Amino acid sequence: MSPVRRCSRTACGRPAVATLTYVYADSTAVLGPLATYAEPHCYDLCSEHSERLTAPRGWEVVRLATDTGSARPSGDDLEALANAVREAARPPDRGHGGARDIDPREVARRGHLRVLRSPES
Repeated sequence: MSPVRRCSRTACGRPAVATLTYVYADSTAVLGPLATYAEPHCYDLCSEHSERLTAPRGWEVVRLATDTGSARPSGDDLEALANAVREAARPPDRGHGGARDIDPREVARRGHLRVLRSPES
């Protein structure tokens, strides 16, 4: 199976860039950005077919803004991701008496679970 979704139109092999959905109750065809996953009652369209889309007489076509640019992350996105990974890898700061002070009865910790000393010891 190809990782790129293709246009739903017969004999069109171009990559899909928009998703078409019909709202029958409102007699409306909604053309928006490519959905995150393929749904059975929606149609994926290439740029050419999405531009030439027409609806039946009496129907309205609603065109939502589609991003035709590259979906690649920008340099700022990559830098923010790297900073988040560094922050998550940093050991917790236990020396400043923050809101999460260590309980003196605490023996060990694994995730959200704590092992406490028995009150008798």
